[in-house]
Amino acid sequence: MIKLKDPFGGIILNVAFRALVPFTIVYGIYVLCLGEFSPGGGFQAGALLSVGVLLARLILGSDAKFNIAGQTSIVMAGLGTFLYAFTGWLTLFGGADYFLDYNYMPVHLEPAHEMHALAIFMIEIGVAICVMMTIINLLDSIVKMGDDDGRTE
Repeated sequence: MIKLKDPFGGIILNVAFRALVPFTIVYGIYVLCLGEFSPGGGFQAGALLSVGVLLARLILGSDAKFNIAGQTSIVMAGLGTFLYAFTGWLTLFGGADYFLDYNYMPVHLEPAHEMHALAIFMIEIGVAICVMMTIINLLDSIVKMGDDDGRTE
């Protein structure tokens, strides 16, 4: 049984990986940055960015440069959720009547739509981090269950 700790594949998969992963990560960042104006946003960007990390882990093993695992991914998922909630708290502390009222951000930018864009971008970054790390945690849990001789624990 092949474990994710060991590298998987040969020269063809390594070449394909080196061609595919940078485009996946750049496209994930593109979807994140333009999520307010086009289809996409934090959830789709998080899924794309997690694909880059998971491909690195599948092809290169645990020595991959993009490897985020264990407690780091759990903490980062919590930080993504905190960033989303913190954006809403900022509006409440700014005098808003309800959660995520972007007109009450403590940062006052001259055109009002700039405050909306900043707040939505903060929310999308939080969602992207949370989704990316949650997908990585799910794969870690699945792999950990079947790690010993292919039997579940």
